[in-house]
Amino acid sequence: MGFYVLGLGAVGTLIAYHLRTALPPSQSVTLIHKSYKNAWVAHRRCRGVLSVETGGVIQKCDGFQVEVLEKHDRPDDIHTDPIEAVFVTARMIKTTGLLSQLLPRLNANSTVVLFQNGMGVFEELVQQVFRNPETRPNFILASNTNGAWLKGTGHVVHAEHGSLEFGIVSDPRKRDFETSLTDETKPKYERHLSLDDITRPGDPSYDQYRGLRETVEALNSLDTLGAKWCPIADVQNAMRRKLVVDAVIEPLTALMACRNEASELFRAQLEKETESWINALGPNVDPSQIPVGRMPFELEAEHLSEEVRRAARRRGNISTMLFDITHGRPTEIQYLNGYLVGLGKQLGIPTPVNMTLCNLVHMRRAVPVERRL
Repeated sequence: MGFYVLGLGAVGTLIAYHLRTALPPSQSVTLIHKSYKNAWVAHRRCRGVLSVETGGVIQKCDGFQVEVLEKHDRPDDIHTDPIEAVFVTARMIKTTGLLSQLLPRLNANSTVVLFQNGMGVFEELVQQVFRNPETRPNFILASNTNGAWLKGTGHVVHAEHGSLEFGIVSDPRKRDFETSLTDETKPKYERHLSLDDITRPGDPSYDQYRGLRETVEALNSLDTLGAKWCPIADVQNAMRRKLVVDAVIEPLTALMACRNEASELFRAQLEKETESWINALGPNVDPSQIPVGRMPFELEAEHLSEEVRRAARRRGNISTMLFDITHGRPTEIQYLNGYLVGLGKQLGIPTPVNMTLCNLVHMRRAVPVERRL
């Protein structure tokens, strides 16, 4: 079994390192670089070795394979072999384009693991890249709260230990990956997700789901990252909580050019608007009219408010959107506040604050920034 990592920023480097240290040598871990320039720089600076620094202690790991996504005329650089599992840690704004380039190597037996914190990426992929459910790969959604930042190429600092909750998206071919949770022959406290619900030897569809089973096993082995296989509904709830936090912290810090703690001053108005559409997702809402990423009724506004306050109290943190603005990169506002604006339109709920933030962030990016962090 081979595992690929697409997106070699802080999270991608952290995931790749722990995959390589947890898996046996017979299971390969391949780092996908977007360009030959990136691959050359990585080779020159770290010589195929990834480093993770925790509390000042640096640990190193090698044994990675390397591929380049950029097209080239040399026949020996063209890869056509199927990809069994790919861990996507690239920026949300680039994910659809990158996976489109890998489309010839992805099939119904493949597994795609999405690590993005925003919402709407999976829906975008289904609508634009994997339209046919019969040939669509299996998807796993992951919610990561581990804090990490790149100290240099191939060198990541694991600054804050968190959790890595992941779940399998419902199968378009109708296989139930969570059937053990509804086993009436056992009391509820004895019901647990089982790999055999995915597939097992002797299953007529074993070849189709074997890669998914082994990917879940690989993710479960990432104990240092707090990995836990959860029902997909729980993972979506975790992603929605993270979405609300990021929709407050990211745009405010980007617009005010401040670190996370200063955004506390503007938190209340955003939370009030958020609460209005959370409360609207009650029993009278038709679930069939709301996409996979809807904000469920059971997410209480008070809990979300505390999550935002906790994030704002993390002193010294620089948000991704602030980094994007100061370095002239496109932001991912459409997957955060833009997603909430779209959800509000579906529910008939005005979201003027989130709409304003979207417009202000777009305007802010259009203004040249000389100062760098």
